[in-house]
Amino acid sequence: MSTTATPVSSTRQVARAATVVMALFLFSRVAGLAREMIIGARFGTGADLDAYLAAFRVPDLLFQLIAGGALGSAFIPVFTGSLARRDLRGAWRLFSAVSNLVLIVMTTVAVVAALIAPWLVRTVLAPGFSPDQQALTVSLMRWMLVSTIIFGVSGIVMGVLNSFQHFLLPALAPVLYNLSIIAGAWFLAPQFGVFGLVIGVVVGAGLHLDVQMFGLWRYSARYYPTLGLDDSKVREVGRLMAPRVLGLAAVQLNFWINTLLASALPAGSLSALNYAWLLMLLPQGIVAQAVATAAFPTFASLEAQGKITELRRVLSTTLRAILFLTIPAAAGLFAWRVPLVRLLLERGEFTARSTELTAYALAFYAFGLIGHSVIEIVARAFYALHDTRTPVAISLGGMALNAGLSLLLRGPLGHAGLALANTAATLLETALLVWLLSRRLGGLSWVELGTTTLRAGLAAAVMAVPLGWLAPRLGHGPAIPIGVAGLILGALLYGGAAFLLRMPELRMVRQMTGR
Repeated sequence: MSTTATPVSSTRQVARAATVVMALFLFSRVAGLAREMIIGARFGTGADLDAYLAAFRVPDLLFQLIAGGALGSAFIPVFTGSLARRDLRGAWRLFSAVSNLVLIVMTTVAVVAALIAPWLVRTVLAPGFSPDQQALTVSLMRWMLVSTIIFGVSGIVMGVLNSFQHFLLPALAPVLYNLSIIAGAWFLAPQFGVFGLVIGVVVGAGLHLDVQMFGLWRYSARYYPTLGLDDSKVREVGRLMAPRVLGLAAVQLNFWINTLLASALPAGSLSALNYAWLLMLLPQGIVAQAVATAAFPTFASLEAQGKITELRRVLSTTLRAILFLTIPAAAGLFAWRVPLVRLLLERGEFTARSTELTAYALAFYAFGLIGHSVIEIVARAFYALHDTRTPVAISLGGMALNAGLSLLLRGPLGHAGLALANTAATLLETALLVWLLSRRLGGLSWVELGTTTLRAGLAAAVMAVPLGWLAPRLGHGPAIPIGVAGLILGALLYGGAAFLLRMPELRMVRQMTGR
């Protein structure tokens, strides 16, 4: 009896957590979208914003490699294991040691990066920029490196709270971060230009950390002045983190290559590529990242208890939910891209030309949403199994393919060729990861997964064909009513088709929405 009830319990646990986290992530992504709308209105797709985006690459690279996704994917399984064994003292010693190490390393690396910033920008990051644009990029980068140090500690705190199945404060943190950047763009940019955004970034990083400190107080966190170099748990985090760092380096290298290649294209290309990327990631952040964040602690806990059969069932159910939601989102992004960009971004300095550039890239990014979303879930399943090497190996192959395709496609397609390269490499990487994970777990629910994919694709086509027919015919009308009407029509068409196809995932979504 227990083996029958347990998987249902774990699946419901993930569903309940995912419901909460999706609501919180929706709020966070709305704040992020508002940030991009205001930045777009202030700066459009101009050279100053290109410099800001290029300068952001190095701080983001350092955070991701040292204290972001790499450390989180290694830290959470080990910390959760201590909690499952009720070893609270060991858990807090692990937290303290990792936090101390991250603070030391991040500060050291940030100082070095600030010193060599001119060389980085001139020779590696944006050699295609003009000298004045390169000088601006250097100044912006040096200021933003301060936020990287703060985010280092904040990322560890977020991992702790997620391990306790606490998602409110970690989801609120990026909201405050985005609001700070919005304030910088709205109130400071008129006087300080693009430096107003940088002030918002640094202040927002402080708010990102401060709000999560209340969570540590709630769970009676204890601090130990130790580096824990002789602690087996700290060494386990390092062991799991090393391959993940390599994998994230590959991801960041792809961003770096995009920046490098786009810097040689006409002004605004990098900004348009960035806007399209963020629009593609909007549903991915609300759905896939939220579900993955909620599921990861459960995956890790099931692995720690040796319940692999249950883990396999929960994973399959989670993947079906992701496919049900992201396949229509990808089709909608493709079919309704121009009205969507006009609705969200076209105002102020973001002109019709900016919309054209962004929508062109979004057309090639759109279906990569499916791959990026599935990877969020599958990668965390590997991390829960204490296997960070397999995703890294596949990621390195994807990086090489992405780089090669980017060089090949930039000529005929411009900045959209970089988007297409990313999509193709991501979809192939996704297929390989799912296949390898299936072998590792002894199979997945392939019949159910195939049925969900086929039905969702058919329902998405029912939605996308009318939207694709309407988009060019309504493209020059009022942006807000047309954009909103298309989103509503698309949701109704997909929901109706899913109902006629009797997709069980529709009932699950209704239950989550009801909660």
